[in-house]
Amino acid sequence: MLKQTASAPSRRECLLLALLLIALLSLSRAGIGIQDSDASRLFPETESAPQDVQVPTTELERWRTRVTWTHKQVPLTTVVSHVPGWTIFDNLFLLNGTVFVVSDDPESVPERDTITSTGMEVQNGAEAVAARLPTDRELRVVTTDEAQELFGTSALLIDGTTWILNDPPQFLAHYYHWSAELFLGFWRTYSSLDPFISANGLSSLPAPRRIWFVHTDADHWKDYASMNQWVFRSVFPSITAEYSADWQDRAEMGHPLILDRVIFTDRSAAMKGQEFFRTGRIASEPFTLPGSVHWWNLIRGAVSKFSGLDTNLYQGSKPVITYISRQEWRGRRKLIQEDHENLVKELYKLRDQHGVEVNVVSMDKLSHAEQFRLAARTTIMMGVHGNGLTSLVWMKPSPKSTVIEFFYPEGFARDYEYTSRMLGMAHYGVWNNETFTQPQLPRVNYPKGFQGNSIPLNGSVVAKLCIERLQLPASTEN
Repeated sequence: MLKQTASAPSRRECLLLALLLIALLSLSRAGIGIQDSDASRLFPETESAPQDVQVPTTELERWRTRVTWTHKQVPLTTVVSHVPGWTIFDNLFLLNGTVFVVSDDPESVPERDTITSTGMEVQNGAEAVAARLPTDRELRVVTTDEAQELFGTSALLIDGTTWILNDPPQFLAHYYHWSAELFLGFWRTYSSLDPFISANGLSSLPAPRRIWFVHTDADHWKDYASMNQWVFRSVFPSITAEYSADWQDRAEMGHPLILDRVIFTDRSAAMKGQEFFRTGRIASEPFTLPGSVHWWNLIRGAVSKFSGLDTNLYQGSKPVITYISRQEWRGRRKLIQEDHENLVKELYKLRDQHGVEVNVVSMDKLSHAEQFRLAARTTIMMGVHGNGLTSLVWMKPSPKSTVIEFFYPEGFARDYEYTSRMLGMAHYGVWNNETFTQPQLPRVNYPKGFQGNSIPLNGSVVAKLCIERLQLPASTEN
């Protein structure tokens, strides 16, 4: 039996194959294929990449791991947006653990101490303040010539959007400081780049790819109740995290990195801002940036939906009052028991006379999902100054949305007052028989605001305030 053998290709077939290969090569060089949209982030949108800079963009170069350039063509760093403590950069460089801003106009770069710090804990006193001031070890502004000497002709690429959090663990593992301060401030800063976020939370912004905790390990940003990680990962399920050991690993590589886009956050730097001096809240600085009135809807909606409540579909038929009780809490800050019982009685009277929904809850007795769903449905939230009031960030703002906070007489802190107003809701403080609100606020008085288990409260005053805020008919019953 004879074997069949394949005949050699003809000269014509060889020529056609060669032409096909040349055509494919030409198409790839011309950039035909699926483009990685983040490649454009390497240079300002108003400029094209210099001809001598090699930016991988084609389907054949999906692994965008390096940016190269020729002499004097180092990509410039762009300060996209800045307020003290909150800065957005494009093309930010890192080498040996130091942040580098490449600019031939150094005067245009914000003051270093309004961008970053040494990352030490925030303590009082001139010595402690001086210890937090950044040096060339933390951040340097260099010209393109200096960058050429430092970096050579290439850098490893970290693509997409990175949140660099330069804070120490001091305030991270706390639900309020994380969700209502750092995370809220981060999103207010980033969302300023999209002034068209819609009422249902749609945005053109790409989700951040990663968060870097420069001075914190994996265990010291999570709060005891696991609320921080629930919030963060329900909003950004694909995000990755790197910690202080990872930062050190990258520093010890001794090779320059270039990051597409960075939101750089630093508490000590934010404390240099005028808004912080006025409010005492580091998240107040980003609120001077432009943005959509619906900027927080994306975050609120993601958390609510993940918890099982679609706020776009939920149509409450009646107002919801939620009293966050601390009476079963061990130790600090709760109402006098008799005053607590009287408040509950007054709230249930509102329920019976006006048909409002009343919830008296200890948040630690509810699951995470139950807490978020309840907060998202609440019209009036009230309670003694404490961590439970952080749930106000999940309330849906409306003309009737209100937070009522109970303080020891003469005590006051702006944590929840400021947060309520920045989210478009009213806030009232209560000192037993007295109520107050913006603009007639008392001075901040932490010692009195953080008194122990003996806070007096007149429940009928609170009930009357609820009637006013919900625009209910006055009760005819004593």
